[in-house]
Amino acid sequence: MAARSALSVKNATKNFGGLIAVNQMSFDIEEHEVLGLIGPNGSGKTTMMNLISGALRISSGHIQLFGHVISGQSASQISRLGVARTFQLVRMLNSMTVLENVEAGGVFGHRKLWGGSLQMQAVEMLEKVGMGDAVYSPISALTYIDQKRVELARALMSDPRLLLLDEWLAGLNPSELQIGIDLVNSLREEGRTIIVVEHVMDAIRSLCDRCVVMNSGYKIAEGTPAEVLADEEVIRAYLGDDHA
Repeated sequence: MAARSALSVKNATKNFGGLIAVNQMSFDIEEHEVLGLIGPNGSGKTTMMNLISGALRISSGHIQLFGHVISGQSASQISRLGVARTFQLVRMLNSMTVLENVEAGGVFGHRKLWGGSLQMQAVEMLEKVGMGDAVYSPISALTYIDQKRVELARALMSDPRLLLLDEWLAGLNPSELQIGIDLVNSLREEGRTIIVVEHVMDAIRSLCDRCVVMNSGYKIAEGTPAEVLADEEVIRAYLGDDHA
């Protein structure tokens, strides 16, 4: 059976006054695919993720999730349709325990859970990300990598149809980075549909089926990780003309 398009972005544009942060972006991601969205700092990657998740309203163009237009809907509506995400800066509910943070993802997400079912699912997700021993710990007791794992468990609580990982591996030391790559790879092997915004090229090479490369709001390349990382325009965007 042919794979179907999970997300289709067509001519997506976002203006902030006179600044065009995303300019006529078009790409698709198939169901069960992991797509890397890469580019130098300030290229528009996080803005593109915000358009997909509904954190920002699109200026023109449209975005479809499994054939249904989601651009123009609110972040809460898009979450209920099956889009979950993590953020560049970890966002924890600091007054709550690890378990309560993860349970929040089941209450407000794509598949709502309550009571015992909610708690069982939260514990299961914490075990999946390697945090089963910290269920009742306060957030303040966690290391940075552990906070990221809790955030990922919370995103997975709704069994999302599309998972957005926005620099989820940023700020990790080498051993933590390998833990993170292994964890995302386990989600890939489950058949999750994932968009990864990432600067860690080892992660891009090992995790992604395809990459879309942005620079100054535009798409400048698309293909396998090997293809785009060898592309002269991509090298120029990252390293300058002398290296292209």
